[in-house]
Parts: sequence; structure tokens; C-alpha cells
Amino acid sequence: MFSTRKNSYLYFLVLLSIFVGCKRTPTDNNTQVVIAIPSDVERINPLFSYSVNEANISELIFLSLVKHSWDYKTGDIKTESMLADSWEWNGDSSAITLELRNDVQWSDGVPLTIEDVIFSFDVYSDPVVESYLYGSFKCFYTDNDNHIIAEKTFEKLSERKLQITFAPGSSPSLFNLDFPIVPKHIFDKMPRKEIATAKENFAPVTSGPFTLEKWEKNQAIILKENPKSFLHKDGNVKRIIFKVIPGYNARLTQLKNGEVDLAEYLKPEDVSGLKNTGSLVVASLKGREYDYLGWNNLDPGQFKKNRNIVPNKLFGSEKIRQALSMAINRNEILSEYLHGYGELANSPISPIFKNAIDEKLMPYAFDLAKAKTLLAEEGWIDKDRNGILEKNGEEFKFILTISSNNPRRIFASTLIKNTFKQLGIDMKIEQLELGMLIDRINNKSVDAWMASWIIPIPLDLKFSWYSHLATTPMNFPSYQNKELDALLDKLETKISWQQKNEIYKNIEALLYRDQPVTFLYWIDNIVAYNKKIKNIEITPLGTVHHCWLWQ
Repeated sequence: MFSTRKNSYLYFLVLLSIFVGCKRTPTDNNTQVVIAIPSDVERINPLFSYSVNEANISELIFLSLVKHSWDYKTGDIKTESMLADSWEWNGDSSAITLELRNDVQWSDGVPLTIEDVIFSFDVYSDPVVESYLYGSFKCFYTDNDNHIIAEKTFEKLSERKLQITFAPGSSPSLFNLDFPIVPKHIFDKMPRKEIATAKENFAPVTSGPFTLEKWEKNQAIILKENPKSFLHKDGNVKRIIFKVIPGYNARLTQLKNGEVDLAEYLKPEDVSGLKNTGSLVVASLKGREYDYLGWNNLDPGQFKKNRNIVPNKLFGSEKIRQALSMAINRNEILSEYLHGYGELANSPISPIFKNAIDEKLMPYAFDLAKAKTLLAEEGWIDKDRNGILEKNGEEFKFILTISSNNPRRIFASTLIKNTFKQLGIDMKIEQLELGMLIDRINNKSVDAWMASWIIPIPLDLKFSWYSHLATTPMNFPSYQNKELDALLDKLETKISWQQKNEIYKNIEALLYRDQPVTFLYWIDNIVAYNKKIKNIEITPLGTVHHCWLWQ
């Protein structure tokens, strides 16, 4: 599974007490929420929030200049104030003036100021620090190392007002300002190359609606309310506990018996049992993750030998890839394994972006006859009657590589293998440990694979679909289309949202036609939480998003 910035997942749990096996008192039950997570985090520092859990915890204890909520009516994000009380763009949107709140303090009592904001931009973009956002500041004035040039970018107009000027020709938005602010008075004291290993990563000075109360490695991360926060309200949850439970069955059991109040990524077959407890609400988070079959568009042997871009003998043709997509009964996988907790995928543009998708595009229908015709048009015919298609003396054989111990992918790949056999395609299945599979996909040494992709919000396609392979390593299938590149470049110019949405529809149409991968289905993230939690909202932005509003 591949993830991107913010497009993060979280599993939560309420700990009865700090120690596993102790029981919660009625008071605990009414004031805290326990969220199950499968593994511990490495550190708590927004500069290095590489994992989903780290990103979600950082969001609760470090504030950003703005915050976002999901608008289901428009299928888009609404931006609201956070540390920035207000803002105003200049006439051509080349600069923005922010007015900061004056009532925010760090957890050690030091006021949060404009200096913290400027320092945060500086340290996030510093190559020495190697933050998870390094290289993400192309809209700003930067030097040859992508480090923001502070004197050209920032102007302090008053104790509360800051002007940020963007690079000429860029198309900035409030999303360029959306990352957690870090305390200058803490990190400015140390050499920047040492920030990643500093003790402050385990006892952070924070600014959010929660502070870190206790961190017991591989057991629990306990956050407590910050009564001094402007986000604090009486009656809201006083404690959030991320309880580390590695085993799925253990998470499920503790959810059912009330030791845990929230868990996600639950299996469809467990839904009825969860609903029968009478104490749980089951919801599904749609449109953030899809499974796909990856086709290596280039010849892996030639690429490994001398980096030559030569079309793959099996998958280099769009007509072949179309045929393969038609030969997969995706509806059967949805009904038999996902039990309806998902929907067919046309492209990497999620149906949650209502204005950006073309609703007239119908998913590729399961049609073996048409698939066979397309294959024959490309010269793949079983001339020797041995049951396998051939062309120029080469048989249509390949290995599909999947991650081991993944029941959904094992089920789907077995079904696909049997269907392909009816076409005369010999597909073998190889299971690899996930890390090894990712390495092989990265170095383009596999012909075909099955994996999942988590989409970023806001929508970002360039880093994974742009043709320039040297600068877009996440373009795993090595798909190249100059027409698509031009559309992706156009998205980075100053155009209206209406124009952007029309471009997204054109991009979707190209990817639908070319089938650089077979987009299988969007997978619902099944979430269950205790009915006692009020004001909870499960949105595409996550399960614990804005959980300081919970009661």
C-alpha cells in the first residue's frame, strides 16, 4: 500500500488505564476515547510525519495556519481559519497577508508568534533537515536546493500581520500554507541535522487542542485536553488514547467488548457481528483507496540494462491493456469478497470529487469475446492450439506479483488467473513480502503487480502520472503521454476551479482510454465506533479529523 502526504489513515482506541488488562471506570468511559492502531509511531514531530499515525497525531497537538473540512454537496474541501484568524490575497494572487490569532501559546507557556511561522517554512524546506515536505514549496522563492529564501518570501508587517509573496508564474493556494507550525524557540537551539533524533521528538512542546500526556512505547500514546486552547469547549472529550494492538482479531475483540472505542480497516464479513453488539456504529469511508493491476508499460529488461525506454512486449499497447481490463470480472470480486463495500474504478480521480469526474464514463464491462477480438487485432492468436496465445513466436505468459498474506489480493488474483486462462493467457501468481514488492515496483523489474493506492487530498496527479520518469518516481507503470503532460502542466497555472474540473475530466478520459493500469475498485474503509461518541463525523479527510469536537 502506498500513501501520500496527509492522505493518512488512523486507528484509535481507549485504554482502560495505562496498563493492558486494567479496567476503565465509568468516569473514564465518559471522558476518554480509545482508538486502536496496529503499530506504534517512531516519533512525534510534524517535520517527520511520514506515516499516517504520525500525521494524525501531529494534527491534534500542533496547529496549522488553516484547517479544512469536507463539503459533501460539492465534493470538495472548505478552508477555515485556524492560527490565521483572517487572510487577504492581493489583486493577482501573487501575495497573501495573514493576521494571526493573539491567544495561542505553546504548551510551555511561550506565545506562538509570526517568528514561529517563518521559522517553520524555513525548516520544512531546509534540505539538511530532510522533512517529509521537502521539495513541496515550488510556489515560493527558493534557492537551488529548494530551500525557501526568507528575505524574498516573508515580510512582517506588524506583530500579528505577515505577508507572504510567491514566486512569479506560480499558482498558490491556501493548501500551500497547510502544515503544522513548529516552535522556533525549541528547534532553533540545535543543529538542524540533529532535529530528527532530538529528545523533543518524544516529549514535544505543542500548540493544539491536546497535549501529550504519556507515551508508553508499543502500548499507548495518550493525549489529554489542553484547556488553554481556543478550540477547547466544556463537555468535549478529555483524553484520546491511541492503543497499539498489532493483531486484527485482537482489535476486533477489544472493539466488541468495549475496551476500544474506535477501529478502522475492518473486514466486510465482520460488519454484521459488529452491528449486533448494539453498542457500535458502523460507517464506511469512501473514495480514498483503490486497488489496481499495474502493467509495466516499458520493457523491464531493457530498462535495467541501459535505461532504454522500450515498450513492453506484452503491455506496451493500449489495446492490449484495454483487453486485459475487459477480461476481469470486477463485479464478482466486489460482491464475493468486499460484499458491496466498494465501487468500480475508472481512473485515479475519486468519485468523491463530484465536479471533477465524468459521470458518463461507464466502467469497462466484463466481456471476454471483445477482449479476445482486441488481442487478435494485435496479433495474439493461438496458432499451435496449445491453449496459449502467441505472437512472433512468443507466448503470452507473465507473472503477477502480489503482497503475501493479503486475502483480498489472493482471492482477486486467483479469479483473474482463471479468467485469463480462458483467453489463452498464462498468468502465474508470485507472493512477496510487501517491502520487497515495493522495491521491485520502484526499480521497474516486474512485468505486472497488484497493489493499492491512497489518493491525496487535495487532488494531485502529476507526481504519479507525469511522463518524465526521472522526476516522477511514483509513476510506477512508466506511463508516458505528452497530451496528459500538457493537461497536468495546465493545472499548475492560474485558472478557475471550473477550468480545473474540465481538465480533470479530460485527464480521466485519457487514462480511461489508455488503461496504463487496470483500475479495479475503490475500497471502503470500514470504521466502527462506540455510540457514546457524539459529534463524530467520518469524512474523506479521515476518522479522527477534528476530534477535539467529540463529546
